[in-house]
Amino acid sequence: MPVEFLGIAATNNGSETTPRDGLAFDKDYTIRLARAHEDHGWDRVLFAYGSGAPEPASAAAYLASKLDKLQILLAHRPNVSYPTFAAKTFATLDQISDGRITVHFITGGTDHEQQREGDYLTKDERYGRTREYIQIVKKAWTSREAFDHEGEHYRFADFVSDVFPVQQPRPDVSFGGSSPAAYAAGGAEADIFCLWGEPLAETAQQIESVKQAAKDAGRTDVPRIQVAFRPIIAPTEELAWEKAHRTVERIEARKAGGPLSRRHSLTNPENTGSQRLLAVAERGERFDRALWTPTAKATGGAGNSNALVGTPETVAQALLDYYDLGVDILSARGYDLLGDAIDFGRYVIPLVREEVAKRDRAKAA
Repeated sequence: MPVEFLGIAATNNGSETTPRDGLAFDKDYTIRLARAHEDHGWDRVLFAYGSGAPEPASAAAYLASKLDKLQILLAHRPNVSYPTFAAKTFATLDQISDGRITVHFITGGTDHEQQREGDYLTKDERYGRTREYIQIVKKAWTSREAFDHEGEHYRFADFVSDVFPVQQPRPDVSFGGSSPAAYAAGGAEADIFCLWGEPLAETAQQIESVKQAAKDAGRTDVPRIQVAFRPIIAPTEELAWEKAHRTVERIEARKAGGPLSRRHSLTNPENTGSQRLLAVAERGERFDRALWTPTAKATGGAGNSNALVGTPETVAQALLDYYDLGVDILSARGYDLLGDAIDFGRYVIPLVREEVAKRDRAKAA
């Protein structure tokens, strides 16, 4: 089966190791980083969401108007707009981009971060709302006839959109999480289910949980699986591990100057995904072929934070281990956003694609 690569569509050059040196929305850097992905073999980039960050749909429209091939994964939190409005926004973006939009729905794992934009639902209530929201968006994308809706969180009458996606019947829906509620919601509604990089055994267990949730929801298909890592590569193993330890030192130095993020607790994260990453880090630093946990521990398990460390060949083989589990979307983001996107695209992506092609030819034979 084909393999895809997802990078980051950052709007500035800041990371856990480097404070940004300009505006939160640096238009030139946004396009420069995206073009580096497009020119070096990546399939799509993610516009993430944060309560105080630049609005991602607008940034995605800007990128789509400048680049012709790169696909866009747009993160969206249901608390920030009504689902009928969101459906029109996404359909318009799909028109602007000529069919390059996938939408990643974020339920929100941190109460404080949600409350910054007026969302005071509990986590379980948020999952229920997200599921209802996705169902409405899908119907708005595909229904040419006006429809009513009366659910637990939304109520409206006689809605029909006048703008529809280029992609038919609709764009893909992406969803993530590591709790039973996340598996249930994403297993029922998602085309793509996103996981953070954990050891192979734990990843296999999560994939089975997603498949079971899809089956329990009455689906005859299952979501595609995406897994995310922080690659740290160098020409030799020794240089890669030196780079890895320098990376953690730089993270710690940034923490000493102030919090890395207003969105995430370094010591007591609320979301299950971060709790799982910290639990893995407590068990050890190195797992399987190249997985390294100190980057996750240093950031409190924030987001995609476990690293893959080694030469391009080692990291490529580690990614193929996940591919062999059934992962076909590989998400990667370095700490030097621009330089690492170029290096990963130049040295790792071709190796993975070549090996996947060999596997496909062997299966065909």
